[in-house]
Amino acid sequence: MRFQILDIIFNPPHPVTGDVVAPAERLNRVVEMAVLAEQLGIDSYSVGERHAGDVLSSSPIVVLGAIAQATERILLSTGVTVLSVLDPVRVAEDLCTVDQLSRGRLEIVIGKGNEVLQYPLFGLDIGKQYDYLTENYELLRRLLREEHVDWSGEYRAALADVTTLPRPFDGPFRIWHGSATSARAVDLAAKWGDPIVTANALQPRENYKVLIDRYREHYAAHGHDPAKAYVGSGSGGLFLADTTEKAIEEYRPIYEGAVRQADKRKHDPGAVGKTTSFRTIEEAVERGPALVGSPDRVAEKILDYHECFGHVLQSVSVNHVLDFERQKDTLRRFAEEVVPLVRAEVPPTTLWSESDTERARGFTADSPVGSR
Repeated sequence: MRFQILDIIFNPPHPVTGDVVAPAERLNRVVEMAVLAEQLGIDSYSVGERHAGDVLSSSPIVVLGAIAQATERILLSTGVTVLSVLDPVRVAEDLCTVDQLSRGRLEIVIGKGNEVLQYPLFGLDIGKQYDYLTENYELLRRLLREEHVDWSGEYRAALADVTTLPRPFDGPFRIWHGSATSARAVDLAAKWGDPIVTANALQPRENYKVLIDRYREHYAAHGHDPAKAYVGSGSGGLFLADTTEKAIEEYRPIYEGAVRQADKRKHDPGAVGKTTSFRTIEEAVERGPALVGSPDRVAEKILDYHECFGHVLQSVSVNHVLDFERQKDTLRRFAEEVVPLVRAEVPPTTLWSESDTERARGFTADSPVGSR
């Protein structure tokens, strides 16, 4: 199994103390955590994108550019590139710049995003979010693969003889599709033979498994090699302590405070995937996606995910409200104590190996951490 750290760069007030981390400090912590992740042998570091709310990830490409210059080996990713609200020409230019700066260490995840306020902000109709996603993806795909592109669509001006610069470092980088609530995202991935990352963050895992099963079925129906139907999984946050009981008690005020903060948004109760289905820390740990507990318990839970999803990439997020030294210690313990336990039980994956011909060419972690 491969492992990724994801930071959406949330920066609300601390749910217990009300303290706020200065934006410059929060952003520089992202870069520092990426450097540490590389040192620890984590395969990939992913930066989210949102354009509303208490988040600092409105310009993930800039952050990835900083990480590219601070690191040498780790694969860079997005989680997700909110392609529904973006211009594919600009996206191609920005992403290929990072691909060049990192010398071919970029893969991305695309999606429509999980923030409803982004659509009015960009003057777009949220009812057409998947239509935008489909059209923008299919244009982006061509721009990365072709030069002198002629194109016309429904939602942006036509293109004539367009070649975006810079070009990708060594051929088009892999595009994953983020999947959380809708069949349309997995159907788009299956049509084009792309991998998916299931959010696995706010709902019971059974809800995500339905979409994963649909993806694999449609992927094969389109004639693609099932061996390349890679699936990644997110999680509901990572918090480690020596015992699971201690982890739950330490994390309880943070989790309950975060639920209260989310409640203030007053999402439509019928809006699936906007708020957590698990109101208490006990529910989140026992039945939900939260990776809270001892290293042994967290490894066991990831293996439970694997039994359900059959995924080959596990993405985790270290809670940003922890003291920064605690964040770094959590990442170290995850790499040194959890990852080896998981890899000892899961068969090796071809993802990002030498045999994976579509991998980011600059990625060199062919002997992943925890596999020795």
